[in-house]
Amino acid sequence: MAIESLRPPLDAAMLRQRLPAGWRDLDVVEETGSTNADLLACAAAGEEVGGRVLLTEYQSAGRGRHGRQWSAPPRSQLTMSVAVDTGGVRPDAWGWLPLLTGVAVRDAVAEVSGVEAGLKWPNDVLVGEKKLAGILAEVAAPQPVVILGIGLNVTMSDVEAPSPSATSLSLLGARHHDRNDLGIAVLRHLGERITRWRRAEGADEALDADYRRRSVTLGQEVTATLPGDRRLRGTASDIDHLGRLTIVSGGDCVTVAAGDVAHLRPRC
Repeated sequence: MAIESLRPPLDAAMLRQRLPAGWRDLDVVEETGSTNADLLACAAAGEEVGGRVLLTEYQSAGRGRHGRQWSAPPRSQLTMSVAVDTGGVRPDAWGWLPLLTGVAVRDAVAEVSGVEAGLKWPNDVLVGEKKLAGILAEVAAPQPVVILGIGLNVTMSDVEAPSPSATSLSLLGARHHDRNDLGIAVLRHLGERITRWRRAEGADEALDADYRRRSVTLGQEVTATLPGDRRLRGTASDIDHLGRLTIVSGGDCVTVAAGDVAHLRPRC
């Protein structure tokens, strides 16, 4: 069977009909450079983007943190960006948005496919040591909006994977991996987490506990690459109230934000 037959298109009408509370608009495009870049451009042009959802079948200029490039075959991923209105929440609490997105993606995947994943701080969803999904958070201007990009590998084969460290739901033998069902589940879990984040003006107790329980970073020996190619080696010991990672190194506790870390790897 041709692999294309295993990759049906997204059903935009059905997705709009099932759109969970908290989201006001949803679009599906066949191809774009970057869904994050598209929503950022709309915000810059003065359009109201809070609550919008944009999905694409193929992203030709996908990117991760620090401008890293990545790509996937058409329809092999759930590729989407959402715009979160952060009005009323202080900016120093926005650091929890990519973390709560990871929790939402992880829980949606478990619900729909039965695959149990873990969270690598700050923005990766892993199964074992392999990356199943990535998250990119970017601040829009001039609106108080954060754009959250999600790339979840669904039917990518081993020969299509951009690196040996990537995996997909089909490679993991997922019981169900319909992208429409996955998209709705992600939006539902994400909307619920964002609602509670807004109410608490940051991480609520449940989010903090759930993230810690799902983390594959806390308690591990890590090496963080910092600006200037400096390396910090130690034990990942805690996530603080702003979503930053605390690393115990040589008796000192060093707290780093996601934007300060170019790479976080197991300590060699």
